[in-house]
Amino acid sequence: MALLFSLSPMSLLRAMPGAVAQGLIWGIMALGVYITYRLLDFADLTVDGSLATGGAVAVMLIRAGVDPVIALVAAFAAGMLAGFVTGMLHTALGIPGILASILTQISLYSINLNIMGKSNQAINVDQYQLVVSLRYISGDAATKFKFYGGVILGCLVLVAILYRYFGTEQGQAIRATGCNKSMAKAQGINTNFHTVLALMISNGLVGLCGGLYAQYQGAADVNMGRGAIVIGLAAVIIGEVLFGKLCAGKKLAFAYTMIAVILGAVAYYIVIAFVLWLKMPSDNMKLFSAIVVAIFLSIPYLKGKYGKKGVAA
Repeated sequence: MALLFSLSPMSLLRAMPGAVAQGLIWGIMALGVYITYRLLDFADLTVDGSLATGGAVAVMLIRAGVDPVIALVAAFAAGMLAGFVTGMLHTALGIPGILASILTQISLYSINLNIMGKSNQAINVDQYQLVVSLRYISGDAATKFKFYGGVILGCLVLVAILYRYFGTEQGQAIRATGCNKSMAKAQGINTNFHTVLALMISNGLVGLCGGLYAQYQGAADVNMGRGAIVIGLAAVIIGEVLFGKLCAGKKLAFAYTMIAVILGAVAYYIVIAFVLWLKMPSDNMKLFSAIVVAIFLSIPYLKGKYGKKGVAA
């Protein structure tokens, strides 16, 4: 009871802008996870490394005088390269997907250290005109509006591009590969090519997220991607559980589903902010994250199991 009375609702409200901002940025990474996890049906753990790679590339280019927007394009390309390596290990060398992604993830740790020269590198918003920054949230109303408006617009543009792309013949081929690989091969689809392509697009989005997140927090760290796959899966599952019914059966259902994934990332960070507000030890955040993901992963199963029992009764 003493703990409950010591909690300040205002401190929770003050934490919300930061939670929403992080959720929107990590929602881009969640889109990448959605592509491999749902569309391709591929267990890709590369993201833990490619997110840090995107951040490292972006920060080092910005420090070298490159425009922060161009640095984000480079971060996207670096993520695509990581996805290409995972795809080739899987398709060309026959290594199982999860092992191929782990190999890439492990190798990226050393690569990221070589890119940055040390475990972390910082950039200052006062010195560089960053695309996003934590300081923008604490600025005046115009700065906040510009920040959130820009990030939300960027997410919607990405959703529109992906919606358009996966409606093309090539995009449909990727979805067919993930849905039924044998049938896709029977239809003349080069499943190996489309598997590699999907992994490149997915990790490109993850690298882009890493570049944005590094600018947001003002630094890139070799460990910044640790546990990223958990956050990505959490966003996908939370989005499906909370907003899945709103997406079903609609004309633009696929676009709505991708928006739901981003909203799932926002919801995840709001939950994390709430846990921190309850003064839970920050050392246990990984444990709390795992519990949150486990709860939302189990909801569809439990609804299906006990929902059917209720109907039968």
